[in-house]
Amino acid sequence: MTILADIRTKPWQWHRPATGFAFAMAGAAVLCVIGLIVDQRTLGGAPIWAKPLKFAISGALYFFTWSWLVSLLPRLRRTAWWVTTVLVAMFGGEYVLLVMQAFRGTASHFNQATPFDTQVFNAMAIMVAVIFVATLVLTVLLVFSRQEDRGTFWAVRFGGIISLVGLGLGQLMTSPRPEQLALMHAGIRPDLRGGHSVGLADGGPGLPILGWSTVGGDLRIPHFVGMHALQLLPLLALGLLALAKRFPVLADGTVRARLVLVGSAGYAGLVALVTWQAERGQSIVRPDALTLVAFGALVLAVALGTLASLSRPGKRAQLGTAV
Repeated sequence: MTILADIRTKPWQWHRPATGFAFAMAGAAVLCVIGLIVDQRTLGGAPIWAKPLKFAISGALYFFTWSWLVSLLPRLRRTAWWVTTVLVAMFGGEYVLLVMQAFRGTASHFNQATPFDTQVFNAMAIMVAVIFVATLVLTVLLVFSRQEDRGTFWAVRFGGIISLVGLGLGQLMTSPRPEQLALMHAGIRPDLRGGHSVGLADGGPGLPILGWSTVGGDLRIPHFVGMHALQLLPLLALGLLALAKRFPVLADGTVRARLVLVGSAGYAGLVALVTWQAERGQSIVRPDALTLVAFGALVLAVALGTLASLSRPGKRAQLGTAV
């Protein structure tokens, strides 16, 4: 069964709590947009409701995708159902705390300005740890899912693996920044411990809504890009299937599988590139010559891989035999 047929014919097998939560996050995103309009407060130079909006959109996409992926499992589906339910509960708890801190006009992550703020962030950190473990379990189970379409076979696996790496990259933001370490060495407790900026303090000029720094490195970028491989790689498989009606070369499942593998490798390279760029304290909108050369090499490699995949149609290599 192809990804298109699966989406059309098996929605009742999806994880219903995750589906419902995805719709709830979509509703929360609408409320956050209203909040951006009526509440003009800012925090660290960004609108106070921008962060809850980003989390709501990301959560809606994340849980809608997992709701579908769980339905692909041939075995241990009950285990996956409970693990996904835990995932929903933990993300929901984290989001409630995030919104509460936004309503209070204070930071949610890395905040230890008061004992209460410290407790809130510690609770969020525990929830994030559980989210990572639950996602790891689901990703391992996903390796044993079955798809007749070879492109989908590879898309869901590499999407899950790269997404797990992106989730783990969030850990880079928990280390104290140099200025925070200096305060700690002087016996002063900083209000924030950790942060997303590299080469400067959090805050300052950033991209609209996203808030990604335009003057320094930002560790939120590899975290975001990596996590959403879970959606983008299956979308690549979906797009190739849709285009197969117009381009006969794509009707060959082996060709589509090759293209998905090339796309997965390219996406993994992009995650590595933006992580490297952020760690060097470089803004995503101000790449230096070295970053541009690396990006050009990545684009060239993907282009050559794509041409090679399209130039050898018709071979029935067993790229994605279901487990």
